[in-house]
Parts: sequence; structure tokens; C-alpha cells
Amino acid sequence: MGDDLVKLTVLGATGSIGCSTADVMLQHPDKFSAFALVGHRNDDKMLQLAEQLKPQWVVMTDVAAADRLKGRLPAGVRLEVGMDAATELAAASETEMVMAAMVGSAGLPATLAAVKAGKRVGLANKECLVTAGRIFMDAARHSGAEVVPVDSEHAAVHQCLHGHDKGSVSRVVLTASGGPFRDRDPATLQHVTPEEAIAHPNWDMGAKISVDSATMMNKALELIEARWLFDLPAEKLSAIIHPESIIHAMVEYQDGSVLAQLAMPDMRMPIAYAMQAEPRLSTGIPWLDLAKTGTLHFQQIDEQRFPAMRLVNDVLQGEDSLSIALNAANEVANAAFRERRIAFTDIVTTVEKVLARVENIPVALLNDVWLHDEHARRLANEVIS
Repeated sequence: MGDDLVKLTVLGATGSIGCSTADVMLQHPDKFSAFALVGHRNDDKMLQLAEQLKPQWVVMTDVAAADRLKGRLPAGVRLEVGMDAATELAAASETEMVMAAMVGSAGLPATLAAVKAGKRVGLANKECLVTAGRIFMDAARHSGAEVVPVDSEHAAVHQCLHGHDKGSVSRVVLTASGGPFRDRDPATLQHVTPEEAIAHPNWDMGAKISVDSATMMNKALELIEARWLFDLPAEKLSAIIHPESIIHAMVEYQDGSVLAQLAMPDMRMPIAYAMQAEPRLSTGIPWLDLAKTGTLHFQQIDEQRFPAMRLVNDVLQGEDSLSIALNAANEVANAAFRERRIAFTDIVTTVEKVLARVENIPVALLNDVWLHDEHARRLANEVIS
């Protein structure tokens, strides 16, 4: 039976997506095994995962966290440290699938290595496509790698497109919960605390992405991700607020029909879909009871309340350098807010000021991605200081 198991390398194993991936793996020990688990600083969570999944390798990208794990891992589990080790294991011949769940653009090198090696990649790291979508998808086409989205919205679009003519698509609509501040007076948003921003009403996510959801920068990034993932022009991409987070996305076709994908808001569903689409895997999430749910609500996105959605309209019409700058400036500003160095409303304002100072040009080389990324981060820090 062991030779039939799909061997996974999980990048970002100790985060929320990584832990949900582990949950799905533990529910299906006859289908999946862990080849490598990659984490950053959370050595206690990594130890727990290593004891549960018994991987061949554990990698900590933080040296101090790796030092704390020495001598504590189960017998037979080998320990490495650093991003180079993570990148090597993601592309190793033993890895059959990579779950790419690192946070931010830091996850790009290892995920891109997996794509170049032709792996099946469950993509939860939207920054890979936001910062290097052209390079990433070109590499996938060249190697034959299968990139399957893990974001619930993109997993929904993937399912709604399956078996249909993509040329007949007239519009893709991503849904957004609106986060914790969709009904709050915009005049009070400058006083929002990190604790309030992280308290998402529907989803259990990490701190960075929860703040992105509160500013709706997360939806802006997802629209850029969809552009590359599904090779669709900006005019066919849109978003709408749907507070219940039951419908995750909709695809409208030229004949007027609209296909939607529905599920309870639980990341184990799109994770399981990415791991094995057919036959479907059980996940343990609650059944969707629409009679109990009652009415589903929708509303247009207010760009005054959520200015990130105004910015992304310009970015989607522009070249690669703009999306690189948007992502880098947002990462800097998001962190500064969580460290209480700027106000909540300063996050998007910082991004807008950086976008006004960068070039609008195509970027076709990975080294150039990092140069634009570094430049935007420097500008963001100047704005914040």
C-alpha cells in the first residue's frame, strides 16, 4: 500500500492551510503520506505535525527554530534549515505533490521550483501569481505542472469551468465576505486595532491574510491571481460582497447561465479538491443546509470603504511591475499595522502612494521581479517613516 501513497511536501506546514492539509491527510492515510514539512518559526506545532505525519524531512526556514527542534523529532525524521533546503525538497524526485501555503512572496522560490520540476501544485500562496504570474504560468506550461488553486474562490471557479468552453465565459465573479468592517462607519476605521482586524467573522485564517481581508486587499490580490490562473482579461473579472460566504464564486457564460459553487466556509474543502478532485475526498466539514441558512445576501463593493478595490482596477489594466509593487507595499504596510506603527486606514494609503512612484512595465525575469519588489518595499518604508 505504501508505494501507492501520494507523497506531499507541504510549504507553510505550521500555518492554517498547512494544518488543514494535515487534517485531510490524517483522514486519508491510505492515500497520502508526508515527504517533507516546511515551517518557519513555530517549532512546537512542527513537532506535533511530525509526530502525527512522520515525514522523511522537516525544514525550518528560521535557524533558531531549527535549533530548538534538534533532538526532539521522531526517529527517522531528518532536519534541515533554510529556504534553499525547502526549495530543493519541493523539486525532489520523491515529491509528487506540493501544497504551497507559505505566506507572502517568500514562498515564490520553492513553489516555482516545484512548478519547474513538473509537480502537481496546490496553490494557496496567491503572491506567487501576483508577483510573478507571467513567469509562473509560463513555467507550468513548459514543464507540464498542474497548478490547482486552493483559495476557496479560485477552487470554485476551477470547478465551474470544468467541462465548459472557456471561450464562452462572459464574466467571473469572486465573492467576498466583506470582513469584520463591511457595515462599520468608514469614519471610524482609522481607530481599528489589529485585534479587531484579525477577528474575521467567517474564516479562521492567519493574521496577515485576516488583515488583508479586512482591507479587502485580499480580494484585490485574488483578482490578480485569477487573471493569471485562468488567463482572463481584466474586464471579465469582478467581485461582489456575499456576507454568508456560502457561494465562493460564480462563472457567467454567454448564454446567460451562471454556474456557482457552494459549500460551508471551511478550507478543508478546497484543500481536499486540490489534493484529489476525482473521486472526491471526504473532509469532515458540516453539510450545507440551505433551509437552515435561509437567505443569502449580496451587495456591491463600496470603493470608498474599501479603496483597495479601486486600486486593483488600475493594476489589472497595467503591467506586471504594478502588481509586484502593490503586493510588496501591502506586505510592508500590513506588517506595520500589526506592529501598531501605522493606522488601519494607512495600509491602503501607503500602497497607493507607492504605486504612484513606480514604473508601469512588463517583467519577464525572476531577478527583475525581486528588483521591483525590493524597490517597492523601500518606497513603502519611506512612506511609513
